[in-house]
Amino acid sequence: MIDTVVRKFNNWKRFRQTYDELSNLSNRELDDLGIARSDIARYARMSAK
Repeated sequence: MIDTVVRKFNNWKRFRQTYDELSNLSNRELDDLGIARSDIARYARMSAK
């Protein structure tokens, strides 16, 4: 049970870090990466898996 809580917390931390980093990029920088601003949450979820 503790392992599950720790894993979920770590996944949440990874999601938040990725989401925050991508959100801080300009539209131009996101475009250079091929990411639309509306896709940030999806990419953050993918990084947390």
